[in-house]
Amino acid sequence: MGLSEALGQRDTEALLPVTQAMELRKRNYYVERPLLNQEQLEELGCLTSATETHQWRTWFQCSYTRARALLLQHLPVLAWLPRYPVRDWLLGDLLAGLSVAIMQLPQGLAYALLAGLPPVFGLYSSFYPVFIYFLFGTSRHISVGTFAVMSVMVGSVTESLAPDEDFLQAENATVDEEARDAARVQLTATLSVLVGLFQVGLGLVHFGFVVTYLSEPLVRGYTTAASIQVFVSQLKYVFGLQLSSRSGPLSLIYTVLEVCWKLPQSVVGTVVTALVAGVVLVLVKLLNDKLQRHLPLPLPGELLTLIGATGISYGVGLKHRFGVDVVGNIPAGLVPPVAPSPQLFASLVGYAFTIAVVGFAIAISLGKIFALRHGYRVDSNQELVALGLSNLVGGFFRCFPVSCSMSRSLVQESTGGNTQVAGAVSSLFILIIIVKLGELFQDLPKAVLAAVIIVNLKGMLKQFTDICSLWKANRVDLLIWLVTFVATILLNLDLGLAVAVVFSLLLVVFRTQLPRYSVLGQVPDTDIYRDVAEYSEAREVPGVKIFRSSATMYFANAELYSDALKQRCGVDVDHLISRKKKLVKKQEQKLKRLKKLQKQAGASKDTSVSIEVNSSTRDMESNNMEDSKAEGEGSAMSCRDGGAHACPERKATDLPAVSTGNELEDMAASGQEGAKAPDVTTLKALGLPQPHFHSLVLDLGALSFVDTVCLKSLKNIFRDFREIEVEVYMAACHTPVVAQLEAGHFFDASITKQHLFASVHDAVLFALQHPRSSPASPVLMTKL
Repeated sequence: MGLSEALGQRDTEALLPVTQAMELRKRNYYVERPLLNQEQLEELGCLTSATETHQWRTWFQCSYTRARALLLQHLPVLAWLPRYPVRDWLLGDLLAGLSVAIMQLPQGLAYALLAGLPPVFGLYSSFYPVFIYFLFGTSRHISVGTFAVMSVMVGSVTESLAPDEDFLQAENATVDEEARDAARVQLTATLSVLVGLFQVGLGLVHFGFVVTYLSEPLVRGYTTAASIQVFVSQLKYVFGLQLSSRSGPLSLIYTVLEVCWKLPQSVVGTVVTALVAGVVLVLVKLLNDKLQRHLPLPLPGELLTLIGATGISYGVGLKHRFGVDVVGNIPAGLVPPVAPSPQLFASLVGYAFTIAVVGFAIAISLGKIFALRHGYRVDSNQELVALGLSNLVGGFFRCFPVSCSMSRSLVQESTGGNTQVAGAVSSLFILIIIVKLGELFQDLPKAVLAAVIIVNLKGMLKQFTDICSLWKANRVDLLIWLVTFVATILLNLDLGLAVAVVFSLLLVVFRTQLPRYSVLGQVPDTDIYRDVAEYSEAREVPGVKIFRSSATMYFANAELYSDALKQRCGVDVDHLISRKKKLVKKQEQKLKRLKKLQKQAGASKDTSVSIEVNSSTRDMESNNMEDSKAEGEGSAMSCRDGGAHACPERKATDLPAVSTGNELEDMAASGQEGAKAPDVTTLKALGLPQPHFHSLVLDLGALSFVDTVCLKSLKNIFRDFREIEVEVYMAACHTPVVAQLEAGHFFDASITKQHLFASVHDAVLFALQHPRSSPASPVLMTKL
């Protein structure tokens, strides 16, 4: 059946009723179709070029639907708040918000000290950014605000750009703390504005795609290492120690060593307070697990523990009697907004970019974990915008850069939080504390806060079980997990994340450089081709070699693809081509030498050499070769019989020509033999071994794109195999790949679309019917 008949049958079926056409297809469950190359496939399928769409045109379109969609996209609170289930979620969000707020109070104070600022600015950073994120964020469970690692990074900036030595008073060589704090507040506020600008700008240009490079093993390894960072940061509150603030590579190791060195200096009252609070929290959590079916809401163990600990501390006097460190004085009131200092931009831009990327990485990592756990999605670009606006607006109100807190996020989730209403409640509670109620929490022990944080890290620390599961499931993912964890522990969160992402990308490149190469064989009585090493019944088609790669071919593995192809074919292609070129060159040199000697013989007046050459050799030589044959043969024979003494009239320079008379006859004879063959450059004529196959089929179904290196490699494959008399065909290319081949001028007079077939089976059938023939041939039948 030809191509026109197939089209006619399809048109006929189209005219039938739908039910009859379906019944016809059911009866004819097999399909008879013509063998199709790419040109015929495009004709049969009526390939049309897709209309090019310009995304930028939609940016300037204005309509009510588009305006509403943009508003809901950039202000997500308008999308989910009207559908908020008050009866189901409000009580849980209220309890979660109060629990998080109680945690944010001492954390804000402590982390402000880590940033080198007065404690009250930690409360400001726990209010403004949280409320802004409530309006613009897409994650339901993360708690935005102060974070230990971010505070340490900010502290390194303040200590380097505004050190105590710059504020020494001349009179008594003491530090002017008021001037120093004012300079550092201005420094951190400007830094927060810069961080916000970076994050908003990156979010608007859709830099959030970077999260696609954060695989699940990378994120889990990173958050596990971050939980270790948080755990170590709370040890000083558990033991009541005064530790040096460190940042940078190996800072975690140095902190652990310092804790171990100063353990004898631990405050017993602080350790006992932390232990009691930890035990109470663990018991409450166990009780919640046991009574989960009977309780409408889990018991707010963190909230009850903090309130009870504050009351006991105030009544017993833990600070004065046992030396337990407490939160201390909290100033009341808010401060007016202040513009940032543009003079500081140049010195802060590098720090701001690093803090912006690290802060986003922390937030999106936790956001993805909670989203996977609760079945929703977070918009990475909108998360960048939301976090950037939180820092940008907070910078005008003297906040320092913030991110997502792991411990508070876990508390927000575990205490029943369902949406960012919990974040809004916590920010309003912080506002009340700042304005009126701050003094009520002056006696809250910091050891209790540390116990709450450590107990709520249990979920993250359980991720160590990933090592066993990944060892059984995928050891490459296990390697990513371990490298991410170790790099983050040793190099801190900023450098550790960079190392993890780079390692993950390099691992992907490495895996594409070492794909699985297969020689395919036909499964009996089918048109299916599988790896002969995996399927024992698959047999290679005689005279046809089929090769496939499991990965796309591009600049990083194109050379490896070619090498693997030549190796799997069982023929040393490069060596065979080299031998062929040497023999052809040697033959050409013989012909040139013959021509030169015959010219010398024709130029001699007294002595001549007679050589009989067949007609094909005379056609390749010049006309003076015919004149040299007509000269006397007797003198030539006498010179050859008598040597140089028989020809005294010859000069010494003529002796080589006389001595090579036998060689001339040999070359003449070889020329006569070569004239009998139609082509003296074939492998058989040259005496070289011929490949055991006449056609090579490249299964390019895994090819997803092509670059210039891929195009050159494919052309080299065609050239090399044609040198050893093997025709090359391609099969199963996707339409975008074909378009890229055309755009790259891959097809020419020697390689056309007729070398490209719709399937491997089509290419094999064509190769069997036309070994070493032109691709232009009649359409053949194949039964699928």
